[in-house]
Amino acid sequence: MSSANPHLSPSAKAVLPAHVAVIMDGNGRWAKQRHLPRVEGHRQGVESVRMIVRAAGEVGVKYLTLYAFSVENWNRPKDEVDTLMKYLARYLKNEIGELNKNNVRLEVIGQIYRLPEFVQEQLKKTQAALARNNGLTLILALSYGGRTELVEAMRSIAQKVKAGEIEPAEINEQVVAQHLYTRHWPDPDLLIRTSGELRISNFLLWQISYAELVVTPTLWPDFRKQQFFDALEEYAQRHRRFGGV
Repeated sequence: MSSANPHLSPSAKAVLPAHVAVIMDGNGRWAKQRHLPRVEGHRQGVESVRMIVRAAGEVGVKYLTLYAFSVENWNRPKDEVDTLMKYLARYLKNEIGELNKNNVRLEVIGQIYRLPEFVQEQLKKTQAALARNNGLTLILALSYGGRTELVEAMRSIAQKVKAGEIEPAEINEQVVAQHLYTRHWPDPDLLIRTSGELRISNFLLWQISYAELVVTPTLWPDFRKQQFFDALEEYAQRHRRFGGV
C-alpha cells in the first residue's frame, strides 16, 4: 500500500466497521521526543483528528468516537488543561466549514457541565451548525469516564425502581444500555489505540465488550489516513464470534 496515496482493499471495504472508537494517545511523548512543550503535541494532534474524520467519512464509517478528554485529565496541570480547552473551542469553531463540507454531524458524551462555559457555548453552536448533516456521526468523549458513565446509569435506574417505574427483575442488558450516554448509537465494532499502550483507560467499558482491538505504536500526532486504513485492514482479517464458535 502506498503511503503517498493510501487506499482500502476491496475485502476491507466489504466488512467495514460501522462504528470506530479511538483512544488518541501519545501527544505528550511526541512532544517530548522533539524537546517541545506538551501542548505542542496536542496542537499537532488536532491535525490528526482532521485527517481521520475526513478519512472515516470518505470510506463510509457511520460513527467515529474520539476519546478527547477524560475525567482523569482534569488532574493534569492547570495551564495544560486550560490550553487544551482553548484548542478544543478553536477546533469546534474553525472546523465547522470542513465538517459541513463532509456532511459530518457532531455529538458529545461525558460530563459536559464540567467544561468551561466558553467550550460549552461553542459546542452548542457547532452542533447546531451541523445538525442537518446525515453522513458520519462524530462523537467526542469530553470529560468522559467509563466508570462514571456506569455509575450515572445505575443511579438513574435505581431512581426509576424507587419510583415504581421499573421492577428490579426487569433490569437487563437492554435497560442498562438505554441509560448510557451512548444509547442512541450502536456499540463500537473496532477500538483503535495509538502509542502502543495496552490498556483501555476507562473508555467505553460497557460498549467495547465485543469490539475488536487494534493497537498501533504510532503516536497520535503521527497517525494519519495510512495508519487508519491499516487498522481497518487488520479489522477485516478478524473473525468476530461474539462468544460463539
